[in-house]
Amino acid sequence: MAKGIPAPIKVRYCLYARKSTESEEQQILSIDSQIKEMLAIAERDHLEVVEIKKESHSAKEAGQRPVFNEIVDEIKIGKFNGILTWAADRISRNAGDLGRIVDLMDSQQLIEIRTYGQKFTNSPNEKFLLMILGSQAKLENDNKVVNVKRGLRARCEMGLWPCTAPTGYLNSTSKEKSCHVELDPHRAPVIKKMFEKIAYEKYSGRRLHAWLKDELKFTTKNGKPLTISNIYLTLRNTFYYGSFEYPRGGGQWYTGKHTPIITKELFDAVQAQMSDYELKGSHKEFAFTKLMTCGLCGSGITADEKFKKQQNGNLHRYVYYGCSRFQNKNCKSGYMREEDLIEQLAGLMDKIDLDEIGIKERIKSEIERHKKFQSGLLGIREKSIKVGDIDIRNYAKYILRDGTILEKRELLTCLRSKITMANKEIKII
Repeated sequence: MAKGIPAPIKVRYCLYARKSTESEEQQILSIDSQIKEMLAIAERDHLEVVEIKKESHSAKEAGQRPVFNEIVDEIKIGKFNGILTWAADRISRNAGDLGRIVDLMDSQQLIEIRTYGQKFTNSPNEKFLLMILGSQAKLENDNKVVNVKRGLRARCEMGLWPCTAPTGYLNSTSKEKSCHVELDPHRAPVIKKMFEKIAYEKYSGRRLHAWLKDELKFTTKNGKPLTISNIYLTLRNTFYYGSFEYPRGGGQWYTGKHTPIITKELFDAVQAQMSDYELKGSHKEFAFTKLMTCGLCGSGITADEKFKKQQNGNLHRYVYYGCSRFQNKNCKSGYMREEDLIEQLAGLMDKIDLDEIGIKERIKSEIERHKKFQSGLLGIREKSIKVGDIDIRNYAKYILRDGTILEKRELLTCLRSKITMANKEIKII
């Protein structure tokens, strides 16, 4: 080599194989087939392959491929400086990832990209061609999205449900009735009975859940029982009387061609009944529900209130916490008075792992409120209190004993530890 001419940089390649998730490309080449073809090219052209990486994530969204992100990081630290892959669109189908690759070439950290039939280096023309091919892949993706949305909208306008049929219906397997849904002969009658039990027999959601689970042993077509949340979603689904919104929350409503399971009148009666339940229960607020679990069966902890009239005429309110028995209707965990629960929690504050940052922010806000009250209303200016002057755990105990319901709930959300209750005893895990 002539004196003064730098030696060519040796290119070390990472073989990157990615199987596209786009349906029309799934038949092109599997990951193993790509690797086999590219290794043959490497052997033919005497290329040094230092690592082989595989990935199945879609390349449509920037930064969402963990293996691709590894490749970019390893190029930056010099582990390899070339990429060997089947086609340019295997590297990127979005502008963000394509920009990262071009930046690596501009900084000469990435020397070369080789595909089955092309080579791209830091040459302006070759980089420009790489960007065109990447942009073309993005254009194809964008057009697919537009076409899919147009197709779904056309189906909806025809009264056809474009997704998996809800419980009570089955997607038609007939080629002549593509995208049609048909009544599920086994589950449709049960769905109708669910609406009737709420509207006419005044069932609650929990009672309906017990009826489905214990008496009927009801399951979806996937063999799973309906949870209480699934039941409420079902009872609020307009699809069952023949109308649907797609996409959900999009404001576009369609009249379906499917056979309704219930009437609009029955649906409205159920909504009225459910709203009545919500109104009746809206005034009951408890500080520690949904923040603890049962230590015996893992169900959530619920609360109830009892009123007792004393001999002097005063009415006393008592709050009891106990297992909701969602996981085990025969759970023997027992109930616990709120006052006892609070004292046990206060006793655990010296041991429990607090998210002290969150607590400090609450203390800071309380101090600022107190200072404004003193100076603005009372005209008192005292020595400024600092967050560091307040013992966080004592503050937590104060909130538990004398804080509002909202303050107590906010406090427990700052706990890193899990709280369980069983047999009138609170534990932290």
